[in-house]
Amino acid sequence: MGAGSLRRRIRVIAYKAYLAGWYPFTSRVPIGTNVYEREWDALLLLDTCRVDALRAVADEYDFLGAVESMVSVGSTSSEWIANTFRERYRPEIAETAYLSANAFSKRVIEDRDFPGDRLPVAWTTVDATAFGLLDNAWRYQPETPYKHMLAEHLTDRAIAVGRDRDPGRLIVHYSQPHAPYIAAARAANRDLEPHERDPFEELRAGRVDRETVWNAYLDNLRMALDSVAVLLRNLDAETVAISADHGEAFGSWGAYNHPAGSLHPHVKRVPWATTTATDEGGHEPKIDRPEPQRDVESHLDALGYR
Repeated sequence: MGAGSLRRRIRVIAYKAYLAGWYPFTSRVPIGTNVYEREWDALLLLDTCRVDALRAVADEYDFLGAVESMVSVGSTSSEWIANTFRERYRPEIAETAYLSANAFSKRVIEDRDFPGDRLPVAWTTVDATAFGLLDNAWRYQPETPYKHMLAEHLTDRAIAVGRDRDPGRLIVHYSQPHAPYIAAARAANRDLEPHERDPFEELRAGRVDRETVWNAYLDNLRMALDSVAVLLRNLDAETVAISADHGEAFGSWGAYNHPAGSLHPHVKRVPWATTTATDEGGHEPKIDRPEPQRDVESHLDALGYR
């Protein structure tokens, strides 16, 4: 075994040892602010959206004013889901319609596959029956060349649920700006470039500069926000919060994405901006809800979870 391989193995062992202590603690005492402790009628989650990223594009969108921040209860989607939908918030969850483009919604809530599941961890996450509606929208997303649930498809579903069910609370968990960064390729009708498909592998290897990856990330964020703008004109909600499940490290402090159990400030701190929504009736949803077509593993694989 070479010196490099030995160092990597030592790092992996040390990280697993850290998680063995972290998960039993955070499953009982989550570090961060649960979204149910804040006021909102609709919560729009932008997966992996950093605070500085939302601030960077805020002046391009009328509905984004001051972008505040808070500490998330998770550094990965699975941690956020497990720590957000806890028994203590069962009354609030009962009036919540949760629409997800993220396959961890099924893995954690329905399959009961929790972070650190091989450890003696006592999660108090509710099951699917606790929700007013749990809609794993990623399972019936229309097929795209990029294997990535497009924001407009989830927006369409959210508009339909808002009009048909008028839930007391609505959570719309978008996939963007999470990698792969498809915005530029989609606009140009081309295949993904390596830094768009595997941004942090390319950045870590030095095959691309940080600015190039950052700009591709911001384009993915704009693609999501363009769809959010449509939702805000076709949904009735007095208080709409725009936030994220977690952020992204982008190479700072030696971290490149959003490691499980991370306390990295760019991963744990997420944006919080509020606005309102009024259904002007100008958009008719185009997505139906057929029988599910996608399984968890293929969907997560498309998003880089291997």
